[in-house]
Amino acid sequence: MSLKTSPHLCPDSVTHVLVGYSKNVLDDLDAFLPEESVLVLEEPEVITARRVSAKISRHPSAALLLPAPCQDESFPERFVESVLRPGNVRAVIPSVEYGVVATAALADAWRLPGASLSAARNLRDKIALRTAADRAGIPQPRWTEVCGPEEVRGFADSLGVPCVLKPANRQASLGVRFLEVGEDTREAWEHTTTANEASMRADYANIPRFMVEERVDGPEVSVEVLVDEGTVGFTNVTAKAVQDFRYPVELGHTVPALVPRHVIASLTRRMEQLVAATGFRSGVLHAEWILAGGDSPYLVECAGRPPGDRITTLIDLAYGGSLLRDLVALLEGGSASGPRRACTGAAIRFLRASPGVVEEIEGVDGLGAMPGTHDFRVSVTEGDTVHDTTSSWDRVGYVIATGGDPAEASANAERAADSVTIRARPSVASAAPRY
Repeated sequence: MSLKTSPHLCPDSVTHVLVGYSKNVLDDLDAFLPEESVLVLEEPEVITARRVSAKISRHPSAALLLPAPCQDESFPERFVESVLRPGNVRAVIPSVEYGVVATAALADAWRLPGASLSAARNLRDKIALRTAADRAGIPQPRWTEVCGPEEVRGFADSLGVPCVLKPANRQASLGVRFLEVGEDTREAWEHTTTANEASMRADYANIPRFMVEERVDGPEVSVEVLVDEGTVGFTNVTAKAVQDFRYPVELGHTVPALVPRHVIASLTRRMEQLVAATGFRSGVLHAEWILAGGDSPYLVECAGRPPGDRITTLIDLAYGGSLLRDLVALLEGGSASGPRRACTGAAIRFLRASPGVVEEIEGVDGLGAMPGTHDFRVSVTEGDTVHDTTSSWDRVGYVIATGGDPAEASANAERAADSVTIRARPSVASAAPRY
């Protein structure tokens, strides 16, 4: 058994603990942390389902992969008790959504900077987050917890406006479903309550909860901030393009968002309120907002870990430096980096394909020559089945591009994504979502 998967050895070189396996996060850590300096903790079921043992050896910074109950949000002390503190540890780093509570518990136990366990629990449960935001007076949709389609219908009928049904403790738009006025809620309830991602979650993980809320119309953005002992430092606003369909999956992101200064100021104030409302201490936050009327932020949700969808890459390209490096420095006991101005624009657009069995893929060879193209990936091949895009996991690839400003970056990414054609023949199996 190699050192990187040994359950018994923890070398003295380990200085950082990563809770949950993320290729993108480890890629970033590889760029600035020493070789074999990172201990990666992950659920045994996830290690097997995602073949993490084979993947971990590709990361020079990874010293060791250990199985641990890092998704036990009800009793995180069990996770803490299962992990022997490395002698030279300097930081505990959140990596994935389902490890946020465990990361905070471990940092608290080892007296290292972190979110705080109470804040992590607020962030991991959208019902708890909504409750905390209501107490703080943060604008957000009208909402309620629901236990069945009849309760969904009752709430929707009482408002008389389009609504959104969603799980309270999932990720990646999984199970999120738009509801039109008067729509039958039984199919939506079935979709939301059966949505699963078996390769990402342990069987024992927390009991799902569900909520319904009014649908607020307006442009969507996310705000990424570094927080040092409750004080917001570096702040970025990301513009989002969202699928205009019953499943509101993101089609792309642009950094920085082209929004007026007074909107940025309002978003910053709301983030400061959110930090105080949740009791968040130190780390990174990725919060999603809808700008009602084009300029009034309404809270959608907030995550206490680095943003997904390669937003960290976009931030690094636009501002220079490394968001992960700054986060690690903060979690090591340093201070959060202050405000910075973006020097260029960066954008990602996700590739599109009709549901069915992939027969032909064209345009990939020319992507490298497209203006501004920085990176791209096509995650399907001929013979693969493409499903309806009901969550982030159903997307088939992406293009990342830069430009002299956000508008040019967005246009470059859109143009490059449009140059790829994925042809598929209809298939009955393509109607079933893949998780």
